[in-house]
Amino acid sequence: MERAIKRWSPIFFLPTLLAFIIGFIVPFGQGIYLSFCRFTTVDNAQWAGLSNYQRALTDPNFGHAFWFTVAFAVVSIILINVIAFGIALLLTRKLRGTNIFRTVFFMPNLIGGIVLGYIWNILINALLSAVGEPLLKLNSTAGFWGLIILMCWQQIGYMMIIYIAGLQNIPGELIEAAQIDGATSWTTLLRVKLPMVMPSITICLFLTLTNGFKLFDQNLALTGGDPAKSTEMLALNIYNTFYGRTGPQWMGIGQAKAVIFCLLVVAISMIQLRATRSREVQQ
Repeated sequence: MERAIKRWSPIFFLPTLLAFIIGFIVPFGQGIYLSFCRFTTVDNAQWAGLSNYQRALTDPNFGHAFWFTVAFAVVSIILINVIAFGIALLLTRKLRGTNIFRTVFFMPNLIGGIVLGYIWNILINALLSAVGEPLLKLNSTAGFWGLIILMCWQQIGYMMIIYIAGLQNIPGELIEAAQIDGATSWTTLLRVKLPMVMPSITICLFLTLTNGFKLFDQNLALTGGDPAKSTEMLALNIYNTFYGRTGPQWMGIGQAKAVIFCLLVVAISMIQLRATRSREVQQ
């Protein structure tokens, strides 16, 4: 059986590998090449060197989008994970109706981001409109917190499920031993539960970090970058640079921004994974 599996295994993984190369590796490599070119289509690319990266890094809108995205990511990561973990702690107690509550909290994650953005756009503007004008188009602070509320509402239920799975895997003997030793609920949480759910924390931090940085559809639907691009995040800024401006140089600049964005998200994600996984090893 093992010999047969080894002999015929290429038949099963080669189609997937070929699809991955065609659908990801080739476009990714082509995108890196185009970031050094001026082009309107892939077939008429002209080499431009590092000028696209220079223009991208000196674009004030791109710099503002970066810091806005960082602020959004930091706030959303903290709020989503703290609230999701708190709800998970409550729903892992022996309470009636916990399965119903889990389903209710998870349901917002099933709604598409673009639809969710338009729903919250209508809700916020209807409840908090100023002089008949949409609040989100006039107030950047409202736009920022609107995005935070939207992201929390969508993501908390998903992270809650991951935390519940981690909490349920904690051996009951550890909790009982801590209680026998006189540990308080707070001490048990810090010394037993948190160390044991570090794998879940690693996963949730990674997901909320990457989701926060690459947020696009909710940003487009909720604020569209208004007012005056003050709520424009990195993904939306790249989109507007590539498609919103005319001229072959802007597509190259947009592609350079996309490469910078990719490298940035990969670097930050790797640092986060390394930091949290080191905690798992220590524990």
